[in-house]
Amino acid sequence: MGDYSKALEFHEKDLEITKKALPPTHPDLAASYNNIGQVYYIMGDYSKALEFCDKSHKIYEKSLPPNHPDLAISCSSIGAVYSIMGDYSKALEFYDKAHKIFEKILSSNHLALAYSYSNIGGVYDNMGEYSKALEFCEKDLEITKEALSPSHPDLAISYLNFAVCYERMGDYTATLKAVQNAFQIQQTTFEEDNPAFAATYSRFGRVYRCMKDYSRALEYFEKALTIRQQTLPETHPSRAITCSDIGDVHRLMKDYGRALTFHRKALNIQENVKCNPLECAKTYTNLGETYRQMKDYSTALTYFRKGLKIRQEKLPKNHPELAVIYHNWSKLYRATRQYSMAMTNIEQAVEIAQEKLPSNHPHVLNYRKTFEKIRKKL
Repeated sequence: MGDYSKALEFHEKDLEITKKALPPTHPDLAASYNNIGQVYYIMGDYSKALEFCDKSHKIYEKSLPPNHPDLAISCSSIGAVYSIMGDYSKALEFYDKAHKIFEKILSSNHLALAYSYSNIGGVYDNMGEYSKALEFCEKDLEITKEALSPSHPDLAISYLNFAVCYERMGDYTATLKAVQNAFQIQQTTFEEDNPAFAATYSRFGRVYRCMKDYSRALEYFEKALTIRQQTLPETHPSRAITCSDIGDVHRLMKDYGRALTFHRKALNIQENVKCNPLECAKTYTNLGETYRQMKDYSTALTYFRKGLKIRQEKLPKNHPELAVIYHNWSKLYRATRQYSMAMTNIEQAVEIAQEKLPSNHPHVLNYRKTFEKIRKKL
């Protein structure tokens, strides 16, 4: 954590000298702005990261040819910030600009092109376009496996991206295998407390949660949190995400007190730091589910509404994450015997799931079960 502050101090001094020594449109000045932006990105201060990456990009646009690789890298940097802030249309716009440059200047099996495929796949995943996301992740992995040694850490990242796609598609066996592949590579490359393990432990936690092995899920989420507490600032959004995940597992294990404690820890960061509002929406939804299971239906409804409002503002109308909320609402309305409202919501959930998810996806099957339970009450 202290290293980031020192890095920022160093880069700010570098920028100060560079601004005095060079004209305002010199590419080296753009590089100085970009370096500061990258440090802010790692620290989780995404609005500051965007500010400096944008300054860098504007200089590159004025000083470099339209197909220069540094311009593509700059577009990718801005795309990454927009993506983590939840502005997926802007992220896709900048990633697409970068990809078009890379396609013009690089060979079809160049690693930079693989990373570009990965970036675009990640955005499609967040937008709920899971089959498209998988298509881009497959292109990334194909190049990465050919270009890198079997123990290269970037290959582990490709496997983790693959794991995300398979999890979304409901294929948890394939998800687990992909995460295990990533973990095996990292074990041969990194020390035990390397920050890279945090993402892998989180992926293990998520797939075990999906497979309903909650004790194992909790074990891995706690490992991820330990690393993030050691390596990230207290208000870093990634710490909040892990706290929310831990809270959700406690809910599933019916330990509602601990669930509420961890969700509130997450919200304490998410409501006070500029981060991806969709992560905040997820915590609201998790809190709503916790209160629903505690039979505190009015509080549950309050949090469901908060989560739904953000998702409706940020996501397409047929995004699978909206189906999750509609399903939660249907269960709440069923519990309070408001069966017509329950039916309205479960119909929306089923409609989205049937359109966007494989027919054998666990969510589709779960929503249909809920639909039948409500139908019998009408």
